[in-house]
Amino acid sequence: MTVKKADLDFANLPFAYMKTDFNVRYTWRDGAWDAGELSDSEFIPLHMAATALHYGQECFEGLKAFETKDGEVVVFRIEENAKRMADSCRKILMAAPPEELFIEAVYRAINANRRFVPPYGSGASLYIRPLVIGTGPKVGVAPTDQYMFLVFVTPAGPYFKTGFAPVHLIVEEEVDRAASLGVGDVKVGGNYAAGMRASMAAKKAGYTEVLFLDAKEKAYIDESGPANFFGITAEGQYVTPLSPSILPSITNKSLITIAQDMGLNPLRRPIHVEEIFELAEAGCCGTAAVITPVGSITWGDRKVVYGDGRTPQPKVTELYQRLTSIQCGDAPDPHGWVRVVPEE
Repeated sequence: MTVKKADLDFANLPFAYMKTDFNVRYTWRDGAWDAGELSDSEFIPLHMAATALHYGQECFEGLKAFETKDGEVVVFRIEENAKRMADSCRKILMAAPPEELFIEAVYRAINANRRFVPPYGSGASLYIRPLVIGTGPKVGVAPTDQYMFLVFVTPAGPYFKTGFAPVHLIVEEEVDRAASLGVGDVKVGGNYAAGMRASMAAKKAGYTEVLFLDAKEKAYIDESGPANFFGITAEGQYVTPLSPSILPSITNKSLITIAQDMGLNPLRRPIHVEEIFELAEAGCCGTAAVITPVGSITWGDRKVVYGDGRTPQPKVTELYQRLTSIQCGDAPDPHGWVRVVPEE
């Protein structure tokens, strides 16, 4: 089925919210999820005592849909997003959408908004935001008995305005993003709220983002503000932090597999902040940005520059090209990561 595209400049889209035609909503009450419904409203009815507002019962996911050169719409590793959302829900005692329901909801949201899927070759994608919120009222600190699972979509360009170009980080020592026994390993809004003042201060000082350290020892790299961190050692090894307080990035998980395919002997391990001066290359990775090369990292009065600081380095570039080629259907998918979205 051929769908007439929305009248948008898809090649120059920002990474920002844009209204589309529909979102999909499911309600959990009496111990079960309902059949869900499509809505054209951008607003949700929410009780003033909802646990999402008072006690942080909220989590979300982020994934993308792409149009291939054959005109199909595909999603990348959707089952991993479903599993991670379930982990987030369990950790903050919310009802978790089953994997089958998660996938159904994402497909329904895509199909209801197919005209907003950016065309192949535009460099943009359809960003998909599933979220679960506690909607039932509580005044005492306790889980509620009613939840909403909602999926909305928006066409989006690159996360960073510069696209695939090096960013500049500053090591954050005054603000902790998450504690090792807290909720840093799940995708809840509180993690982003905790780090927001550090990120905004870094941008005001002329940096792109922060690089957080572990909250316990303030000595080991956790992750950047919106993404996981990885490096390429002088020996050519892909290394990424092993920490109980960072989000298990699906992009990073995929890059570890690709790095293995490239012979980079990938390894998750604690990375001391001093090691930034020994790395040959560095990058940040996540659904929104995919991979962002790191041009420099500042730590106190010291600064390390990777290459000339302005040009993406070779291994980071190859990782990016290999991953995005699979996501867009331009390269074979040996690991079975890509699913075609069936038309309704």
